[in-house]
Amino acid sequence: MNNATFETGTAVLRGGQVKAIRLVGLAGLIGGVLLIITGLVVWIAITSQLRAEEIVIPDDAIAFQGQIVGDPLTAYVQADIINHHALEMSGGKTYAELDREDPVRATVMNASFLRASLFTSVVSYGIAVFAAGVGALFLLFGWALRAIVPALPRETKS
Repeated sequence: MNNATFETGTAVLRGGQVKAIRLVGLAGLIGGVLLIITGLVVWIAITSQLRAEEIVIPDDAIAFQGQIVGDPLTAYVQADIINHHALEMSGGKTYAELDREDPVRATVMNASFLRASLFTSVVSYGIAVFAAGVGALFLLFGWALRAIVPALPRETKS
């Protein structure tokens, strides 16, 4: 058992406490790296799946006309224009407001499903960024813990 102490200015840490704090710092560093990598992998996966669909934003969209959907902004714009077209087609009525026998109802339902899918990708991008951001904080906290509590000197055997 190591009973060496380390003074931090106002606190005295025992050897076991130093090891525990440094271990938590290391866990923060490892967790941070894993969260950043996970966020990047998710971002890339969503982007490749959206681009594979080759959805082209129409000319009457509010932005990004003619571009292929492949990021959160273009996915949001595409969802918005789908809603605009569906409402235009249905006379301003949503799927739930249309009569069950209305022939436009199936098209409006498909538009609703497409919008939901696009919004799911927008939310997924947000979660990927959140994971990477939390990972960056973990890295900083882990680094800070290890920086303010240096390792104990190794004991030499005589």
